[in-house]
Parts: sequence; structure tokens; C-alpha cells
Amino acid sequence: MQGFYNGGKGVFTDVDNKYPKQKHPDPKKHQTISFIKSGIRILGYCFIPINLLIATFFLILSEAVGIIEELV
Repeated sequence: MQGFYNGGKGVFTDVDNKYPKQKHPDPKKHQTISFIKSGIRILGYCFIPINLLIATFFLILSEAVGIIEELV
């Protein structure tokens, strides 16, 4: 299998066209979502001494945002 990098567009194309083209993740979107996730997580930890139900909600929400982060 031979391949080449397609001109800095984040796409690796194989010469034989046996494999689908894959785009690399957008680092700016990944970083933005990561910061949002961290903010939600910090908020969840701040709520632990105040209200465990709200803290649990925010910590579970941060995990859901983490899944979205990995899909970007």
C-alpha cells in the first residue's frame, strides 16, 4: 500500500483507493470543547458540598461532553 499526504488539507489518500479518505480532527474545536468540559466538571465539583444531586448532574454532563469531544 502506498499513499501520499494531500497538500496539507488533513487528508491522507492511498494511491490504490482501497481505503476511504479520513479527515483529521479539528484541534481548535477539540480544545474549545475540552475547555467547556473542564468548566462543567469544575462546576460539578464546586457543588459537591452544596447539593449532591446538582453535582452529580454536572459531572455526568461533563462526561457526555467528553464523548462529544472525542467525536470532533
